[in-house]
Amino acid sequence: MIVTYNWLKEFVDCDLPAAELSHLLTMLGLEVERMEELGGGMDDVVVAQVLEKNQHPNADKLSLCKVDNGKEILNVVCGAQNFKAGDKVALAQIGATLPGDFKIKRSKIRGEESCGMLCSEKELALSLESAGIMILPEAFKLGTPLFDALGTKDTVFEIGLTPNRADCLSVVGIAREIAAKLGKKVHYPGLEVAETGAPIDTIAKVTIEAPELCPRYTARHITGCTLAPSPAWLANRLQAAGIRSINNVVDVTNYVLLEYGHPLHAFDFTLVAGGKIVVAAAGEGEKFVTLDGQERILTASDLTIRDGEKGVALAGIMGGGNSEIGEGTTEVLLESAYFNPSAIRKTSKRLGIHTESSHRFERGTDVAGLTRALNRAAQLIAELSGGKIAKGIIDVYLHPVEPRVIKARLARINAVSGLSLSAAEVQDILERLEFEVKQPEPGVFQVRVPLFRVDLEREIDLVEEVVRLNGFEKVPATLPQASVFSDLPSDFQRLAARVKDLLVSQGLSEVINYSFVAPASCEKILLSADDVRSNGMVLLNPISDELSVMRTTMLPGLLDTAVKNISFRTLNLRIFEMRRIYLPAPGKELPEEPLYVSALLTGSRDLEGWNQKKGEIDFFDVKGIAENILADLSIPNVSFSAESLDPYYHPGKACRILCGNKVLGSLGELHPTVQENYGIGTPLYYLELNFEALLASRKGKGAAQVPSRFPSTFRDIAMLLPKELPVADVLYCVKGVKAPELEGVEVFDVYTGGNISAAEKSVAIRVRYGSKERTLTDDEVTRLHQRVTDALTKKLNVSFR
Repeated sequence: MIVTYNWLKEFVDCDLPAAELSHLLTMLGLEVERMEELGGGMDDVVVAQVLEKNQHPNADKLSLCKVDNGKEILNVVCGAQNFKAGDKVALAQIGATLPGDFKIKRSKIRGEESCGMLCSEKELALSLESAGIMILPEAFKLGTPLFDALGTKDTVFEIGLTPNRADCLSVVGIAREIAAKLGKKVHYPGLEVAETGAPIDTIAKVTIEAPELCPRYTARHITGCTLAPSPAWLANRLQAAGIRSINNVVDVTNYVLLEYGHPLHAFDFTLVAGGKIVVAAAGEGEKFVTLDGQERILTASDLTIRDGEKGVALAGIMGGGNSEIGEGTTEVLLESAYFNPSAIRKTSKRLGIHTESSHRFERGTDVAGLTRALNRAAQLIAELSGGKIAKGIIDVYLHPVEPRVIKARLARINAVSGLSLSAAEVQDILERLEFEVKQPEPGVFQVRVPLFRVDLEREIDLVEEVVRLNGFEKVPATLPQASVFSDLPSDFQRLAARVKDLLVSQGLSEVINYSFVAPASCEKILLSADDVRSNGMVLLNPISDELSVMRTTMLPGLLDTAVKNISFRTLNLRIFEMRRIYLPAPGKELPEEPLYVSALLTGSRDLEGWNQKKGEIDFFDVKGIAENILADLSIPNVSFSAESLDPYYHPGKACRILCGNKVLGSLGELHPTVQENYGIGTPLYYLELNFEALLASRKGKGAAQVPSRFPSTFRDIAMLLPKELPVADVLYCVKGVKAPELEGVEVFDVYTGGNISAAEKSVAIRVRYGSKERTLTDDEVTRLHQRVTDALTKKLNVSFR
């Protein structure tokens, strides 16, 4: 909102300097974002008179003038041609600085000395456009600073209002705030409407067909108008507020909009068919051309102003080109109405139109103040255009709006603000804001809020008003009271962070995907329709159709991330995500949300180098990552099983991870069909672990084991196994021999082909024996080793080589 100091002073007696008034407004919550002096620092632009105007001897389009500034005669070169000798003009003397930081200096133009500059209104920022230099009234005294002579020295305040303060989108509203703060009265304009025309009921009719969108519509009729340029005082006021002057009728509607904060619209009444105004919703798909020449496609939710045949305005936003004030307009129908803020906001946003009118209607205008604004505008139009105002006023008010009555308690006001105000002080503040205040009982106020304060609804709003008017600087400063405590992370949080760190230490990078996936993602990873994971919870209001189902597995999100990275030629991927999935729980409204840690790997194991061979990531890389996590968390009795695998794994290249009979997760190469569904041509390896199952299976770390002081020994066993027998069964069999001296077993060779039958494979294992108490003898080792071979023969029926 832009207002000027002199304009405000017309409504409230205020002798504060402009800078102090700016501070006062800011402390009232009306922050002054910019303050500019009109004519400030421009006293070197003075009234002067052209004594002679001669042709420049060296330029056809320039004049060489002799100008009297009241003190001396100066030579000035000028390019304008709209003046003559004897005219009084605006002279910018040497040393003057014009808007835009343009400094006037003594100079030579085509060989002739110029000691100043004759100025146009545009060059002095008095107008947006000008055809030539300013021609001043003959009565102006020579040598007088121009802005003093014009009476336009002023200060402009640009106020940044919050959306709730619609009442301050006017000069009157801001003046009301100043008056309340200073304890003064607002001087409202006198409204003396001279009605000399025919009764308005015989001229125009108004019908409201959408009272929920327009509860009140008022109008006046003015005839015999003569369009002309606005007087200087009006044009200058609008110019200072950033509004271009058009003509005396249109300018009045803009002036009153700024003055009262209520938008008005003027129709050329001769273009209003049937003399009827109908407020109604637009037809679906109706086309309407607004004042800016743009064709708008309307919907049934848009409110229009119509005549007997057609739409003539987009209600509360912009008039139509078919009824605008233009050359030849003599009859004016002046509209002042109240429109539903939500409806105006919706239409304005949909059509992309934002006007001074829509800006105010969207925030809420004063439904009780329609006639004041209407009468003020009619009065000014009749005065400036010579028109006659019809007798009476059309006022269709179908659903009268009653002011709110809010209860406020003195104790509550003081408790919230930290002040110690008396009941009399609070009542005085509220009454200065033009509220009606009663005290039905001591310390309790019943406050009737005027309709121009659309932002006040609750007791706390009145508390803010009291504090604001009393002065924010008077609120005592107190330190907040709070308990200081420090929560250590829980075991769950600590171990989750530990697993992430462990994955990062092994070269993986964390990613975070949406918790939503596409409905078809389960099909792409080959889950059957009866799998519980294929029936994820559907979102009521999804971001898009491709993100409309809560994920039941982390795999689709990681695959989408892999596809994006591979498309940018990032072929070596080691990524993981530790987040929750959402599994439907039978008989429950909400899903179960277990925390999973999942990883996806593809590409080379190491960066290429001259001193190392290139190797691709394989099953054992992923298995090693899983084993490191399991070992770090001290998970006992871990085993791997190739049975009951998920369908998205490659058969024979994946396994489940078990702790006893409890499933902890799975790992392995993804099925070729899954890779094909995602358009990935290289093998992908996937690991998923149920973090909560890991924690439930943990065994607390025991004491550190002291290494034996005695040497250990090992024996190798080479054997033939059926090809389909997992090597893991051999290891489990050896570990099942109950002997404290059996320290460990490992596979060091697997061989097929050659002289080995196609149904068999050769496996070699190394069994390590030792004791912490003594060195084992050969006989003792032989007896232990025999127990191992007997177990292998008995349980697995292997044959030794």
